[in-house]
Amino acid sequence: MRNFQVAIDGPAGSGKSSICEIVSKKIGFTHIDTGAMYRAVTLEAMRRDIDLGDESQYNFIDSINLIYKNDKTLLEGEDVSDEIRSVPVTRNVSLVSSLKRVRDKMVDFQRESAKHGYVLMDGRDIGTVVLPNADCKIFLTATPEERAKRRLKELEEKSIKSDFKTVLEDIKLRDFKDSHRAIAPLKMADDAIEVDTTNMSIEQVCDRIIEIINERMK
Repeated sequence: MRNFQVAIDGPAGSGKSSICEIVSKKIGFTHIDTGAMYRAVTLEAMRRDIDLGDESQYNFIDSINLIYKNDKTLLEGEDVSDEIRSVPVTRNVSLVSSLKRVRDKMVDFQRESAKHGYVLMDGRDIGTVVLPNADCKIFLTATPEERAKRRLKELEEKSIKSDFKTVLEDIKLRDFKDSHRAIAPLKMADDAIEVDTTNMSIEQVCDRIIEIINERMK
């Protein structure tokens, strides 16, 4: 089977996972949401009530059963797709994902997952670290205000209470943490194509991504 890798990166709330889910189904690619993997590890760490900043307490990542399949995140067989999007997990995932032990384990798994077939993988460092030789790289972005608006709507649809100011502050804090971490900081790969989605509908963004992918596949 031929292998074709698409790496899509971008800041929190840029719509990567939902857009990539739609695009992958339209063009027949396998979607791998790496952010969901880090969120699942964060959830498990919180459930175990460990010191989230103490790397030595993450021995459990070598034995937990974590699978991302059919757009669902399964942790020890439990579908935690909604719980990993909660506010507590969102506020702590940057810290957890900055730990070298956690990143090394997840990156190994992500690279192995992308070895075969047509793969669309999204995250923070896919084009720069995980798949530096990807066939196609795209960087999705939008203003913090627009991303906060989208995230708030997503939370409301899941009956999770919050407000615009709180979500916006969380978005800006997450941006700072992601772009300033010592290991694999968020940044656009030199050979990536930037797509600013601020004034675009989901359909327009999906069409643009598909257009870019098709151009690269030619």
